[in-house]
Amino acid sequence: MATGSKEPAVALSGPSGSVERAKPVAVIDIGTSAIRMAVAEILPDGNIRRLETLTQDVNLGQDTFIRGTIQKTTIEQCVRILKSYRQLLDEYQITQSDQIRVVATSAVREATNKMAFLDRIYIATGLLVEPTDEAEVSRINYLGIQPYLRQDERLQNATAIVIEVGGGSTEVLVVHDDNVIFSQTYRLGSLRLRETLEAYRAPAAQLRRIMDNHIRRTVDEIVAGIGSRENPEMIALGGDIRFAAGQLIQDWDRSALGRVKLSALEGFVDGVLEMTEDELVHRYRITFPEADTLGPSLLAYMRLAQALELSRIYVSNVTFRDGLLMEMVASHRWTEEFTKPVIQSALEMARKYHVDETHARHVAELAKTLFHELQNEHQLDARYELILYVAALLHEVGTFVNSVSHHKHALYLITHSEIFGLRAEDLTLVGLVARYHRRASPKASHELYATLDREHRIAVAKMAALLRVADALDRSRSRRIQQLHCTRESERLVIAIPNVEDLSLEQLALKEKGSLFEEIFGVPVLLRGATR
Repeated sequence: MATGSKEPAVALSGPSGSVERAKPVAVIDIGTSAIRMAVAEILPDGNIRRLETLTQDVNLGQDTFIRGTIQKTTIEQCVRILKSYRQLLDEYQITQSDQIRVVATSAVREATNKMAFLDRIYIATGLLVEPTDEAEVSRINYLGIQPYLRQDERLQNATAIVIEVGGGSTEVLVVHDDNVIFSQTYRLGSLRLRETLEAYRAPAAQLRRIMDNHIRRTVDEIVAGIGSRENPEMIALGGDIRFAAGQLIQDWDRSALGRVKLSALEGFVDGVLEMTEDELVHRYRITFPEADTLGPSLLAYMRLAQALELSRIYVSNVTFRDGLLMEMVASHRWTEEFTKPVIQSALEMARKYHVDETHARHVAELAKTLFHELQNEHQLDARYELILYVAALLHEVGTFVNSVSHHKHALYLITHSEIFGLRAEDLTLVGLVARYHRRASPKASHELYATLDREHRIAVAKMAALLRVADALDRSRSRRIQQLHCTRESERLVIAIPNVEDLSLEQLALKEKGSLFEEIFGVPVLLRGATR
């Protein structure tokens, strides 16, 4: 079933930055049960005006979550849909790669024939599809919800627990004062749950109890992960909860957050779960795929609100496409506005593993200073500056496991954790830089390092060399080195340290750690302190 609408009057507040003139753009979201497209203009003031939205149903989630692979018929159905979208984009004169972004979520990401699917789409349509991982989805959702959090006075001092129950997974963000203090993805999805229940041959009442038990187990896990938070408020995202809010809130102004009493939601959920799919379609004029996921999704939102002991939930009209459009406004991902919540999330992980936070923060700042001072030497971009900073914050997390070989334990913990905004490949780089902050230099035989391409191998080696120097400069853990300046003198690099005379401890540490820097950059490092 295909649906579409034109939205000439809707404007979204984009991130800081502007463009010279209105620029037509489009984003396409290949989800578990539908392919959705939003066409918009980026206005000169940086705001976004949506022009048109389209939705067409697909069976991707059913294929992946039951069979593990996307069937050929489903692939060709996606090709037909995306070809029709491409024709519309040609009419809007949206033809350049920087005007179009196409992403796919869990149903494509988890399919065993993911690469064949992506290649078929590209060959047939010329569209390059990006399979987004959990961290990318969380980051984009954050971009979409952030303006709503800032404009609502009641939420500015609250701890916002942002929940989206999707078809394949549930995304959880905890935000306070513009900082992401928790981010996690759980394998609880409305369509995944519905397909799991298909395996049970039981009466409807028993199926509801089974579904409820599945949801409660994940809800308990989510609540334990969130922990106790001061002044919590729940903000719900997603089409199913928007539909429920539309039924429960009279004259809802969708440019603002809606408020739904939990008691009203409980009554609505009970009514939905008592109806068959045919009855839901007939009563609410929704599609069969929407009716299929409505009950499980709303039950999950309800159980989360109950577990958090809330009397109401906020509902946002923001969509994943809104976040994608806002991202297109910014010139690049690695802005200060983006890096702030990433660093906060890394600090939360450091605290979880009882890292010496004072030392970790200081080493991270020293590494950042070295990164800027030696820009001409390493020639790495802003993405790597953030990766180096996060690696410095987390270089000692492995001591939580054991102080012996803690650099190797750090690699494991980092690559098996979620840090808001960092994709799996970013976490691999962070983990490897932390792994090489001591002991052996990177080798082709080392775990994960051998899987990197040349660009990333070189980047890891450069960042690890900088981290070793930064770590050596705080060997005393006293933060006494606050400033430094780097210069090339003949065949050596001199790091001048003002206001510190005796650098014997740091010189000794650098003798132990500086060999990697000389190996990578071809020059030894000399520290020069203040003269009397």
